[in-house]
Amino acid sequence: MKTLLITLIAGFFSIVAVAQENVEINKKYRNEIAQVSKKINLADAFSIIDEIDDQTMKNLITLTEIPAPPFMEEARAEKFSEMLKEAGADSVWIDEVGNVIGLREGAVGDRNVVIDAHLDTVFPPETDVTVKIKGDTLFAPGIGDDTRGLTMVIAILQAMNTAQIRTDANLLFVGTVGEEGLGDLRGVKHLFNKSNLKIDSWISIDGGSIGRVNNTALGSIRYKPIFRGKGGHSWGAFGLGNPHHALGIAIDYFVADAGEFVKTGEKTSFNIGRIGGGTSVNSIPFESWMEVDMRSKDPAQLAAIDKIFKDAMYRALEDYNKTNITAPVELELVEIGNRPTGSGNPEQPLIQRALAASEYFDIESRLTTGSTNANIPISKGIPGITIGRGGIGSGGHSLHEWWINRDGAEAIKLAMLITVTEAGLSSKIRKK
Repeated sequence: MKTLLITLIAGFFSIVAVAQENVEINKKYRNEIAQVSKKINLADAFSIIDEIDDQTMKNLITLTEIPAPPFMEEARAEKFSEMLKEAGADSVWIDEVGNVIGLREGAVGDRNVVIDAHLDTVFPPETDVTVKIKGDTLFAPGIGDDTRGLTMVIAILQAMNTAQIRTDANLLFVGTVGEEGLGDLRGVKHLFNKSNLKIDSWISIDGGSIGRVNNTALGSIRYKPIFRGKGGHSWGAFGLGNPHHALGIAIDYFVADAGEFVKTGEKTSFNIGRIGGGTSVNSIPFESWMEVDMRSKDPAQLAAIDKIFKDAMYRALEDYNKTNITAPVELELVEIGNRPTGSGNPEQPLIQRALAASEYFDIESRLTTGSTNANIPISKGIPGITIGRGGIGSGGHSLHEWWINRDGAEAIKLAMLITVTEAGLSSKIRKK
């Protein structure tokens, strides 16, 4: 039991960055949630979520077993779009970058509220994603992050249609591409920056336990610096500039300067996650590269460590080329990721509704900081949160990821209550 508890705690904190101090819930939103929850068709929808739970679990297995690495989400997107149609969306389409969007028209239709989960996982296409079931536990890479979120989106739509719930605002049920890694939030960035959709509120379902309300965006900047040279034989061409040697100096400079910087101020992190280049032990490499991740929720801190990184790279290039080499190396600095920071005011209606809805279900809620799809709306001042998928699980981003459907339906009901309240429950009955 002690070992399991440690595993659960480790899994939780690998997903949720920082828990913030809880805030007071405004009585206005407590009353609103209570009034909405009393509506007979919403109570019906809660019951329907329980009734279709077996189908929701089948959907989870089906979608998990479709590989969906960043930039290769097409097959899963097609299946998810089929599920949205079967669940009763008014219209479903896949946009230019691969996002799946299901529209459920509102009675008024003057606002658009999104409920989202991301399609992609971190695993390469050859990964065995077969779901293995042992007792009440499902094992598979991506079973929780974020395939469970996708099935919650489907269940919410199906329950709302079966119970004939109608909202004032339009609802968009979305499966986004490119949330993970080098995907760099490309799906949600497209929706806000390049599509013709006007989005008024954004609710993501992603990692973390039930009760998580992520309102602060953890920003990040990522680079791939590439040092290049002529390359050659380690003996015959000895004396040529060696990109590996230059990269080594660059790492030394950056780690020393960044290490001093992060000792003070708002928490800021840096990490060199991958290094590559070279052809053989007896060859001077043509190129040497690394991938670097820097994070902070403070824009000023992020900008400062960004400058420290760039200064270290170019200082290393200059200093190395001054050494006794016969041909200099060159540097290309490639930005491979940029996730903006921001924070939603805890008094914001969407955040208050999420906290009040959690309280209604006797769930302990908490405001958190994390790097999710909600980074984009939050950074633009548009109401946006990320909520947890519920259940019990661990091992995210690993081959031994697992998830247990313990009170998983409660997380779906909570997500639906937040969504319906944010969209405005209409007095009109929806008929198709």
